[in-house]
Parts: sequence; C-alpha cells; structure tokens
Amino acid sequence: MSAGPDHAALARIALGHITRVYPHSGPQWLNRAADWQPPEQAHPLFCGSYDWHSCVHSHWLLVRVLNCAPELPEAAAIRQRLEQITDDAVTAEIATFERQGASFERPYGWAWLLMLQAELLRSSEPLARRAAVTLQPLAALLAERLQDYLPRLPYPIRSGQHNNTAFALLLCLEYARTAQDQQLERLLRERSLAWFANDSDCPAWGEPSGEDFLSPTLQQAVLMQQVMGGSAFATWLDAFLPELAAQQPATLFRPVNVSERSDGKLAHLDGLNLSRAWCWFRLSATRPALLAVAKAHLTAALGHLEDDYMGSHWLATFALLAQQAASEHA
Repeated sequence: MSAGPDHAALARIALGHITRVYPHSGPQWLNRAADWQPPEQAHPLFCGSYDWHSCVHSHWLLVRVLNCAPELPEAAAIRQRLEQITDDAVTAEIATFERQGASFERPYGWAWLLMLQAELLRSSEPLARRAAVTLQPLAALLAERLQDYLPRLPYPIRSGQHNNTAFALLLCLEYARTAQDQQLERLLRERSLAWFANDSDCPAWGEPSGEDFLSPTLQQAVLMQQVMGGSAFATWLDAFLPELAAQQPATLFRPVNVSERSDGKLAHLDGLNLSRAWCWFRLSATRPALLAVAKAHLTAALGHLEDDYMGSHWLATFALLAQQAASEHA
C-alpha cells in the first residue's frame, strides 16, 4: 500500500478550494426572484468547495490536521481561516438555514457541521476553541433539527449517497460524545438499535450502485460497532455478514472501477473506495484479515485525489478518514 499524501498535502488540497466559489452547486428555496442570493452572501463561511457540505467537511479536515500536526507550515493558513469564523458570518449561515427550510442539507451537511464542531471542541488551539464558541449556535440549531427529524423518520435511508442514515448517525454520535450531549447520544443510540440491531443476512451483492460514495452495508456495520461494541457487536456482525470470513459477497470486497472522473456523479466511486477503506480498517479491529481488503481499497483511490475538480473538492476528506483508521487499526 502506498503511503499516499501526508497531512500537509491533504491540507494544501483543501486550502486550494475552500475559498473557490465557482463552479458552485447548491440548492436554494425561492418563493420569489428576490430570494436568490449569491453563494458568498448565503454562506459567508462555507461558500467554496463547489457545495456547502464539501466546504464544511474540508474545514473539518483542516482542523483535524491542525490538531494532529500543529507544527506544519500549512498550519498558519489554517489558523487564518479559523479567524474567519465570526459572529456575523455564523448569523448569516443560520439565516440561510432558516430561509431554506427544515430539509436543507439534511442529514449529510448537518452531520459534517457537527463533526467539524466536535473537532473544534477537542482542540487545544486557542483559535479553534474560540471558533467552537462562535460556531455553537449553528451546531445547536442543527442538533435540534436532528432531534426533531430522527423520531419522525419511519425507516432508515439505505442509499450510497448523501442521505444515508447510518453515515449521518455515525458522525453525529462522535459530536454527541465529544460535546457530552447525553440527550442526543441517547437518541442516536436508540434509533441505531431500532433500525439496525435486528438486521441479518445483508444482501450486499446489490452494491455498488453506479453513483455511490458510501457503502450502505459497511456504514451500518461501523455504526453498530460504535453503538454495540464487544461481544454483542461480534455476534451481530456474524449474523449480518455470515460469509465475511470467506469474503462474500465478493463485490463488497473488491475495489470499484471509476470510468470518468470529470463527471461529478461517476467520480463518487473514488470516494466509495476511500469510504470503504475507512470502514474496513475500523472493522479490522475485530477481524484482522480485513486489513488487506482495506489497504486495497485505499490504494485504488489515493492516486486520484486531484485528477479533476469534481473529485478534488471533496475526496481529500475521505482520504484522511481512511488514513486515520489505517493508523489506528493497521
């Protein structure tokens, strides 16, 4: 397995696009023409990186790098970016969320904003700690929306794209634990168990779909690893993927091919290799034989982080997730 880009290289990728406003893709709910706002006005904090959620999770990447390697030359630019998290900017972001309605960026963008807040909260950097205080009203709004939404969601969304429920729950769980939000953590645990604890014989042969960047099967497995833990999770995993030791269904264990990286949807598949690697590394904590599978997926994608802007505006985040898991479990 290639070592791939280091923290500094990943930070440089993110710094290169978090303030790049165009091209831009982002929905706006309009009741009249006057409601439309340019990205810089609607999202003064997170208007770059092609879309809102990619800009948010690219900021997570930067704060994570700063926390892990504060001595890097790129740390100065990251600190400068943290200084842009101001009360006025957060107020404008909240106003956009209130104007766009309850489903705006639900749940993917919500989860990444909470993940960013968790990284700020755990930081020892003074600028990051100050940014956490400033960003808290937006984090509180999205945590409140999450607590309203989850009890109303009748079934989990098992897609391989942004609306995947297990992925959102996994990220939000990290925020709840970091912020010591016991009410939110109880809800996340309750919903996770209600939706996924009784699943067995997962038909993972249906993966991947052609525009996936998440594996519904693996996201669910890693979520349950976090919620259950220990022998309870081992028993659950044996029932959920009964042929795991034989690496069946085979399609779940083979890295996927990417046919066109200039197509934003088809470029998702590079992200699928990275997010699968992240999950396989985590699952290897209890199934060491999965390390080789994780490494193969990571190697398949690391050389393509900057092939085209349709991937480069977001793939580095998932590369960092996978590399973190590799360092923890390899």
